Amino acid sequence: MTGPEGEGEIPDPEDAIVSHVLDAIRGGDSPDVVPATSSVVGFAEFLAVEAALDRRWPETVLEPSTDRIAALVDALGDPHRGYPVVHLTGTNGKTSTARMIDALLTEIGLRTGRYTSPHLQRATERINVDNRPVTPERYVEIYRDVEPFLELVDGRHGTLSKFEVLTAMGFAAFADAPVEAGIVEVGLGGTWDATNVADATVAVITPIGVDHTEYLGTDVLDIAREKAGIIKPGSVAVLATQDKDVAAVLLERCVEVEAQVAREGAEFGVVEREIAVGGQRIALRGLSGTYDDIFLPLHGEHQASNAALALAATEALIGAGPKQPLDADAVRAAFAGVTSPGRLERLAAGQGVPTVLVDAAHNPHGARALAAALLGEFRFTRLVGVVGVMRDKDARGILAELEPVLHEVVVTATSSSRAMDADELGALATEVFGAERVSVEPVLRAAVEQAGELAEEAGESGVGVIVTGSVVTAGETRTIFGKEPS
Repeated sequence: MTGPEGEGEIPDPEDAIVSHVLDAIRGGDSPDVVPATSSVVGFAEFLAVEAALDRRWPETVLEPSTDRIAALVDALGDPHRGYPVVHLTGTNGKTSTARMIDALLTEIGLRTGRYTSPHLQRATERINVDNRPVTPERYVEIYRDVEPFLELVDGRHGTLSKFEVLTAMGFAAFADAPVEAGIVEVGLGGTWDATNVADATVAVITPIGVDHTEYLGTDVLDIAREKAGIIKPGSVAVLATQDKDVAAVLLERCVEVEAQVAREGAEFGVVEREIAVGGQRIALRGLSGTYDDIFLPLHGEHQASNAALALAATEALIGAGPKQPLDADAVRAAFAGVTSPGRLERLAAGQGVPTVLVDAAHNPHGARALAAALLGEFRFTRLVGVVGVMRDKDARGILAELEPVLHEVVVTATSSSRAMDADELGALATEVFGAERVSVEPVLRAAVEQAGELAEEAGESGVGVIVTGSVVTAGETRTIFGKEPS
């Protein structure tokens, strides 16, 4: 096909799409890649959908209203009401706990849908059916099903955010599957989060600290009240161990809506825990009995607590009790197969090369848990950190929690527009670590390489690198090491 006045060849639309996606794949330090199961054209369409969603107002912005998402799911036929929901909020641990609940429900024979955020590498990670992310092609299909209703809602109720559209897509995908249980993680907060149009059968609240201060404030009790909004009348609230005053706020909400309560350390909890090769061996007391000899292939005491939360939430959802406990072998099999990408995940290890770990800790609370796990479960003679933080986070607090466990730190930045400038982060790191322990390398890939070289100065044995500071940092590092989104 040629253009007017001999202006040359006009590319077919499909060729233009292919060209666009190839440019996207080739560009950047940690480009997305076409999955083995996708065609280039199909993946290009996925990127086009993502570009359309990115033109909406950011999902990091919280507006105290659920009117838009309520109108959208109403137009879609209320897909969020076709299955019981386990709803999760808290400051840290939500995604790991959600993945454990998914594994348990799958192992006992239920078809599941899981919606989590944010994603590490690719948006398809957010919508899971049968304990697997949807494909890019399926993601596009779900969007096309929802798309005709977006303009209608935008016009009548104001423009939907990206997160609101994604949430409706998740609910719709679960209804279409159909699933027998939905595991849904809030995006931000609780009461006003788009996911809170669902009335959960079980509300899970992981440990609450201070985060997202620009939207939730700095008062941890106000944050707790916002998160307590996912506890609905007649539901079961499964509560992690909390600060005493935070626990009081959550229990007040339970009394207000007449929710049943299951508390870590009272109705359920970790009975025993010992470090094991590749993770830990634990015994858990659930709502229906004690389950011992469980191997959990994740590191850290916080993950054992997440496992106890997941067990209690699963028991509460299916009505397991002392007279009808879960099958112990199914519980063991579910936990043994759990993965949580980007959560103290080992990316590289071998003869003569440093161990490389990655963790998505993005606030002081998460960094504290990471530091405790590194101290308690690893024996590094030299550990170098690579830290890249978002500029709206408490970077100083994160660095202060990590300082006792790191010999040196290389500060860096990611491709995110929200990333803190590496030089600015370097200045903060110098105040915390001292200038002699800080290096600045703005490119993440180069920062990881530099950290490896610094670690190797201590020899070939017992040296390691931990890459952390944000979900984006963790995701881009996984891509650098060739890990597929999961």
